[in-house]
Amino acid sequence: MRKTVRHRTTGIVAGIGAVVLIASGCADDSTTASSTTSAPASTTSSTGPTTVTVEGVAGRDVTMTGPIAVRYAAATADEKEILGLPLTGSRNAGTRDSGVVYQQFQGGVITARNATAGTPAYLTWGKIRDAWNVERDAAGRPVRVGSNGSAGPLGPVTSDVTTVGTVQSATFEHGEVTYDTATRRATVTVKGRTVPAGL
Repeated sequence: MRKTVRHRTTGIVAGIGAVVLIASGCADDSTTASSTTSAPASTTSSTGPTTVTVEGVAGRDVTMTGPIAVRYAAATADEKEILGLPLTGSRNAGTRDSGVVYQQFQGGVITARNATAGTPAYLTWGKIRDAWNVERDAAGRPVRVGSNGSAGPLGPVTSDVTTVGTVQSATFEHGEVTYDTATRRATVTVKGRTVPAGL
């Protein structure tokens, strides 16, 4: 008799466990409590990471928020390797007068048009970033004293750097920068006109 009770109890417990697993797997995500997952960076949010804290240069913690945090959390291992460690200090992260938010890294930058939730953020690195950061006049020609980055004639970034074959490219509000890794040639287009890369 005891053996029969043990088997029935085990069967009932296993059955209840299966029902709980099935019910939790089929639940509507909008009505379930938020859950946490382990990740290399610490993240917090009810719908996605709105804050990410990672170790930056010199062992100092760097906290990214909003679209910057969301994009960093979504970055692949290869993208994080390209970016390297986040830089610290007021010149390396913040909000520009235009509203563009940014976080500089050893090997690149993440920028977003603004800090509003849901605004896409983009990774810019390598020769694309270098060409974007060249001081330029209003027409996009390199000059000794001009504007660069999101404040320059190319404007804010509108895509990640992508690679097709040997050509890397990124788009900006007012143009595009491409870099051919085979020929080591950068091409900068501002408002439909090709201008010197300045590299």
